[in-house]
Amino acid sequence: MLVLAIDTSCLTATCSVTEDGKVLAELTIQQSKTHSQKLVPMLKSMLNILDKDFKDMDLFAAAIGPGSFTGLRIGAVTVKGLAYSCNKPVCGIPTLDALAYLVPDFPGLVVPMLDARNNQVYTASYHKTGGRLDRVSPYVGIPVDELIGRLRESDQKIIVLGDAVPLHMEKMRGALGERITQAPPALSFPRASSTALLAEQAFREHKAVNAFELKPMYLRKSQAERMKNLEAAAKD
Repeated sequence: MLVLAIDTSCLTATCSVTEDGKVLAELTIQQSKTHSQKLVPMLKSMLNILDKDFKDMDLFAAAIGPGSFTGLRIGAVTVKGLAYSCNKPVCGIPTLDALAYLVPDFPGLVVPMLDARNNQVYTASYHKTGGRLDRVSPYVGIPVDELIGRLRESDQKIIVLGDAVPLHMEKMRGALGERITQAPPALSFPRASSTALLAEQAFREHKAVNAFELKPMYLRKSQAERMKNLEAAAKD
């Protein structure tokens, strides 16, 4: 099974092709260009190197969030268009799942953290044992102080990763001490290969959908929506 996956949920733009659990190619870029400018040239370059075409893919996948509202929309629209034009199924993989999947087996909590601005993070907690990833808490968007409070309630070791970690690691280490560990920098940004591998698993569990059913996962309203609600409340 050939799977093409993309992740544009954060600053990183990343795409990958896997085949039956093996990573054939992965391309990742972090620069100032918007995802809409990077993504299609990245996909075409990657497939050209592999001597493959979009129509060769058996499954398309996208990281569905949480993350950047604009980035998520770009990723979803791109994958939906490719899946529709090729008449192939799609799988949406939560960005936090894909991040946590990067971590090797760990004797404690795996906690991916994405920056949600204003001292807030998107996060969830996982166990990773025997290569199996199990989520043990809901997906949430919460203040980092609330996350610290929740982690204090556990006596388990903790490994954190994601773009929010450099912003908050000093405070978290001060509160949680030696129980908390930061993952290596190479694991701190999304990689489409993990999205593709999880999508292959999801497909085999009959979780694929058609192009029209793929939707981004938002854990809170956009800044524009929040401002609109505040303005409406002020008028009332």
